[in-house]
Amino acid sequence: MLTNDFLNKRRTLVSISLLLAVALTVIPIVSAGTGSLRISPALPALVSSPADFETWAESGSANDPHIFLVMTKACHDGLTGNVVVKWAGGSITIQETEWTQETDDSHKVPPGTTSGAGYTVSSLKSHLTTADPVYWVFKPFLGGQTLTQTHVSFNVTLPSTNPKMLVYVLGKSGSSGTGASVASDLFDARVPPTIPGLVVPELGPLLLASSSFAALGLYAVKRRRTRNTA
Repeated sequence: MLTNDFLNKRRTLVSISLLLAVALTVIPIVSAGTGSLRISPALPALVSSPADFETWAESGSANDPHIFLVMTKACHDGLTGNVVVKWAGGSITIQETEWTQETDDSHKVPPGTTSGAGYTVSSLKSHLTTADPVYWVFKPFLGGQTLTQTHVSFNVTLPSTNPKMLVYVLGKSGSSGTGASVASDLFDARVPPTIPGLVVPELGPLLLASSSFAALGLYAVKRRRTRNTA
C-alpha cells in the first residue's frame, strides 16, 4: 500500500517534469554555436576559379561574418594578382602582402576565436594535401549581414598559376541591440573543418580529354560489334 508521503513526492516530481517540459518548448534557438555554419559547394566537390559559393547558418544565426581563406605555398608563390571576394552589393580585394604564413602545425588560426572555433594548421594542411607552410587571411565580408538559414551567395576569384585554396566562413553567435543579449567579441560559429569550400585548378582540359577517350572507346566497341554481326 502506497503511503501519503510517497504519493506526495511522486506528485511533486511529476509537476516538476511537466514544468520543465513546458519551459523547454518555449525556449527559442537564438544562436549558432561552433560548427553550425555551412558552405556549398564543399568537399569532395572541387571547383575552378572564379568560384561561386553559398553560406548560411544551419541553426540559429551568426553576426559579423568573416571569410577565412587558406592557400598552399605554391598557390601563394604563383599569385598573379589580388584575390577578390564579391557578393551582392559589395566586394573585398586581398593583396599579396596581406597573407600570413603559418608553419606551426599545432597552431590554431584565425585569431580571435573561441577554443573550439579555430582551425589547426595540421588540419588545414591535410585538406590541402601539403607539407609546406600555408598562407591565410581573415576578412569581414557580406556587409556585416547576419547569417540565418537563408543561403547567401558570394564569389571568389583566385588568380594564381597554381590555385589551391580553402574557403571557410566564421561568425559570432547571439544577437545585439537594446534589450537583447550582446554577441560575444570572439568568433564562436564556423564551418566545420571537414567541409570547406575548395578552389582548385581548372578541370576543363582534363574533363575534355576524358570525354574524348570515352567517345573513342564507345566507337571502338560499336565497330567491333558491327564486325561480329556481319
